[in-house]
Amino acid sequence: MGYRYGRWTPVPRAGECDTVPATDLVNGPVSALDPAIAARLRRSPDGLVAAIVQEAGTRDVLMLAWMDDEALHRTLTTGRATYWSRSRREYWVKGATSGHHQYVRSVALDCDGDALLVTVEQVGAACHTGTHTCFSDELPAVPGETA
Repeated sequence: MGYRYGRWTPVPRAGECDTVPATDLVNGPVSALDPAIAARLRRSPDGLVAAIVQEAGTRDVLMLAWMDDEALHRTLTTGRATYWSRSRREYWVKGATSGHHQYVRSVALDCDGDALLVTVEQVGAACHTGTHTCFSDELPAVPGETA
């Protein structure tokens, strides 16, 4: 922790990304996300909410990503799907490097407030492996009976 921007904030070590999740456990939320929306979110201990991404036209489930308050704010206000990378510890706009963009059509919060459904127009592959969806590795399962 270090004192920056007039308050105690996480300060990156040399070579680390300067961007941190917007939920600062010491100082509270540091995002421009509407407080009414922020109050409805139930975040993981590291300040994240699961974002399930669905294609608008086909209704295919494309991927699962993570958002903090700032990523959700950017998604809602820019129309471009923006996520928090847990491995790189930085924000990423889907398609910024790959060209496989996601244009937001709607965002819904689930009944518990711990997951988002982001409906998008997908351009190109959604998965980093180059496939349309990240859910193409089907596992064997016994079908349940319907009533």
